[in-house]
Amino acid sequence: MIDRFGSETALLVIDAQKGVNLHSYWGGCGGHRNNPHAEARIADLLAAFRAAGRPVYFTFHNSREAASPLKLSLDSGQAMPGLEPIPGERVVVKDVNSGFVGTELELSLRRDGVHRLVVAGFFTNMCVDTTVRSAGNMGYDTYLVHDACAAGNRIAADGTSFDAELVHRLSVANLHGEFCTAITTADAVALLAAANPALHRVQGNELHRGTDLAEAA
Repeated sequence: MIDRFGSETALLVIDAQKGVNLHSYWGGCGGHRNNPHAEARIADLLAAFRAAGRPVYFTFHNSREAASPLKLSLDSGQAMPGLEPIPGERVVVKDVNSGFVGTELELSLRRDGVHRLVVAGFFTNMCVDTTVRSAGNMGYDTYLVHDACAAGNRIAADGTSFDAELVHRLSVANLHGEFCTAITTADAVALLAAANPALHRVQGNELHRGTDLAEAA
């Protein structure tokens, strides 16, 4: 069973910035991404968490790389239309993949009494992956909303381009059962109202550490 998402649960939206859709930067001349519905699913999550009065966090990437479109000084670094933070929601600016490295994310979560994270955003295989791994290792009870994420194709060292859908699915498979429990947007929205005995938490053995985090807050 997965327990109801109560006040100890926050939504964390990773890097929902315009520049993630500049596909040639991320995947070369044949650049593309999977899941064209990711933005709509993130919007669904935001609406549901806001209506339920649950905490909402955002990360914004302010890249160290000179050519990156994910810089806050650029229009491409700004929030995707319809996915902007609203007053009272926390925005964490990062310059590496993990939302926890060099930021106040953990401190803010502790202060807000949060020890369960529901994660969505971009890219599944990059900043979402790294942040989810960090969260799992740090003891957060972590849920990856896989249909509210997307990945781009990746070019291997030998020039092979791996399809974005394959990259996404393998990333979710690598995370599920070790660093998080993968669920759908519909699952996450329903869990705001009630526990679901048909779903199963499969995130390793970190749950007691998540409880310790809550007690330390």
